[in-house]
Amino acid sequence: MQRQLAVILTVLLTVSAIGPAVAGAGTGTGAAVQDAEVQCDYPLTMTDATGEDVTIEDEPESVVTLYPGDAQLAYSIGAEDTVVGMPVGQYTESLEAGDRTDITKDDGVTPVAEEIISLNPDVVLAANVALYNQDLLEQLEDAGITVVVLDRATSLDDVRENVRVTGQVTGECDGAEETIQWMNERLEIYENALENESAPLAYYDGGESGDTHGTETFQHDVMTTAGLTNLAAEEGQVEWGQMNSEVVVDANPEWIVYPDSDRWDAPPSTADLDGVTAIQEDNIVAVDDNAMSQPGPNVVYAIETIIENVHPDVYSEIEGDLEAVDEEYRDDGNESDGGSESDGDNESAIPGFGTAAALIALLAAAGFVARRR
Repeated sequence: MQRQLAVILTVLLTVSAIGPAVAGAGTGTGAAVQDAEVQCDYPLTMTDATGEDVTIEDEPESVVTLYPGDAQLAYSIGAEDTVVGMPVGQYTESLEAGDRTDITKDDGVTPVAEEIISLNPDVVLAANVALYNQDLLEQLEDAGITVVVLDRATSLDDVRENVRVTGQVTGECDGAEETIQWMNERLEIYENALENESAPLAYYDGGESGDTHGTETFQHDVMTTAGLTNLAAEEGQVEWGQMNSEVVVDANPEWIVYPDSDRWDAPPSTADLDGVTAIQEDNIVAVDDNAMSQPGPNVVYAIETIIENVHPDVYSEIEGDLEAVDEEYRDDGNESDGGSESDGDNESAIPGFGTAAALIALLAAAGFVARRR
């Protein structure tokens, strides 16, 4: 088991975070509008990913975000003023940490219980990966600290649900609702624009070992929403796993998408995919690893980047509409600047978070079976 976890951890640090196991696989674009409004009435009792009821007695005045992705969620809805502790480092460098306490070890992702307890926060927001750190959860519980563990996100709908829950946990329900509406408007534009377009076969090259995602991942939804057919899903892969390069070569995808990060400036498996149409025709899309790897609002920018490259004519038609949505969002009082990842602007309207926040994927680690075909 230890060896399996070590392998999984290596994969997770190499690729992106997988999403939750709530509801089944994402279908189609995942752009359906969710009508339920976010409610911030306290005391608030909810059942979190642990399966236990958690009660927040009053609107929180101090919040600790346990992992980089949790910080991104809080900032994305305007809850940063309540955040007193968070991971501070390269994985949250797009967020203005200011004088907030770094609650992690030097690696910027591993929470330290003593740091969190010293802040005595009203509530801790924790990604699902926290379920694999029971010692930490027990220490926080013993200290009388309320912890809300998010569900994993296996679809874009689940991403929006995590935004909604973050609003409830932090007392920023209006901000959460605005962010969800902003996502929905952009996703609807994508869906309508691509309705009559073909969906070429594409391979997501997430690492040298053939790391890729199938159904029941929000990344699958990202690719299909962007007008691609996900090779891994076509091959029957579920969740994150590994695909033998021979399978990819035989399938001959027209496009390759890969995470753009400090680790790679080209698809990690390029050497094994010689002769594939995507390589020969340079049909390669580098997607911001931060936007692609975390179940947060920035997934819409990953979709935009893919559309801009794979469907350039469509993108030219909707670019103005997307800018109008962002302008409306800013006009609603959100203080972020609205830059698009497709423009190479890392200071996007919904702040992103770093690659190793991919540790959130550990949430799927225990149940993940790497497939080699």
